Amino acid sequence: MSTRQAPGPRLFRHDRRLGFRYVAGADEAGRGCLAGPLVAAAVLFDLERLRPADLRALSALDDSKRQRPDVRAALYPEILQRATRVTIVSRCAAEIDRRGLHVTNLGALADALLGVARDGCICLSDGFALPPLGQPQRAIVKGDATSAAIAAASVIAKETRDRYMRRVGSRLPEWRFGEHVGYGTREHRAAIERLGVTPLHRLSFRSAAYPQLRLEDQIGER
Repeated sequence: MSTRQAPGPRLFRHDRRLGFRYVAGADEAGRGCLAGPLVAAAVLFDLERLRPADLRALSALDDSKRQRPDVRAALYPEILQRATRVTIVSRCAAEIDRRGLHVTNLGALADALLGVARDGCICLSDGFALPPLGQPQRAIVKGDATSAAIAAASVIAKETRDRYMRRVGSRLPEWRFGEHVGYGTREHRAAIERLGVTPLHRLSFRSAAYPQLRLEDQIGER
């Protein structure tokens, strides 16, 4: 029976081929959620300082959406230990409603990269072209499945956001945030229809999950 090769080595080979010692990658979690913050993370690797033991510890790096929760949780401290710099940026539902999702997302990704960038690095983002950051930069389609730095940022962003939503879920058990972490699942939509929205919900989304709510009035109250 064939076994799936660990994706991490392939992702690091991609980053090394870019020709830079320092590679920074950024990705976000929660962009498509009905509730909760948008969390962006950036990770800077010094490729010359990574040893074989480091690469083995990061061999499971991949797009966080393709990983089991236990794999993401195990990778989280390994990335923090082996990265040269890590930055996490969070944007709340009210800011998303006020500025718009796309603008908020680009700003969070740019701020995260600015937090880790240094002279001599290249800045990579997952899919979205960002404003100039003062360093060479590149947007990579499906970057979290292509670049080790972006994949590491994907894991940090996803794990950070999920942990936050689970903590919130313990205080608001009726909405079951700990289970769906804010995504528009059937259970989440049923809770909205039954209970209404919380301050965590993004009211600017024209979603079928909000069938009878006067969203414009509630946005104005934020």
